[in-house]
Amino acid sequence: MTLKSYKPTTKSQRAMTRIHYRAVLSGDAPHKALKSGHKRGWGRNSQGRITMRHRGGGHKQLLRDVDFKFDKKNIPAKITTIEYDPNRSAFIGLAVYQDGAKRYVVIPKATQVGDMFTVSETAAVKRGNRLTLANIPVGTFVYNVELKPGAGGVVARSAGNFAEVVAQDGAYTHLKMPSTEVRKVLGTCWASVGEASNDEHHLVNLGKAGRSRWMGIRPTVRGTAMNPVDHPHGGGEGKQGRGLRRAKTLWGKPSGKGQKTRRPKKYSNIHILSRRRVGKRK
Repeated sequence: MTLKSYKPTTKSQRAMTRIHYRAVLSGDAPHKALKSGHKRGWGRNSQGRITMRHRGGGHKQLLRDVDFKFDKKNIPAKITTIEYDPNRSAFIGLAVYQDGAKRYVVIPKATQVGDMFTVSETAAVKRGNRLTLANIPVGTFVYNVELKPGAGGVVARSAGNFAEVVAQDGAYTHLKMPSTEVRKVLGTCWASVGEASNDEHHLVNLGKAGRSRWMGIRPTVRGTAMNPVDHPHGGGEGKQGRGLRRAKTLWGKPSGKGQKTRRPKKYSNIHILSRRRVGKRK
């Protein structure tokens, strides 16, 4: 276990836990050429309107330029540092290629400083190597998976996540996603072998509301506690139920509780072989 607990000198510290970073990270400072400042939108669209609620504030952060495309093929690379990235839950590492290029990459579980990896269609199927899905055997766990060849990894990038190769079917590979959905993906898409690092991230107990605010998470108010003008669940005398058969969002769309929220005519429906299990019991 890499979780760290504290003596209960305050009420919030009684249950608070953190990742024991000193036991995992290499202690190196971020590579200056691969970090920069950035402006966070905090749930606003291009018109400045809120499209994702409960986001705002938080500690100032520097952006790490993480490579998800892995466009340097057939050149071995060495992990020289293991670092914390405030913008993602998984750990990142500085990969130094044999031609001298340096890139930040999301590292797999159990990676150590000095480990090597290769991006190649003929690479060995071992932790950290990146291959096309067609060349990965059934039963292998993969992360940082592409959905369009050459576009870069977009699936299973957060802490502890992985997808499982469950079948090879002609030009397509069947993947079981972290959501339990089984989906067809082109076999020419690339994926890294293994699981994303920091798999104990989901066990962390924030301990107090202030820690959520440092992370940029604002308070959430229940719809039933609002007025009817503010939410479809609002209104009623005293502590009332929502008064509706099915739960809704602020904008009247279905939400949670086992309801289908996916658009019926979404373009990628033809690639889904088995729909994800919803609700509390997955």
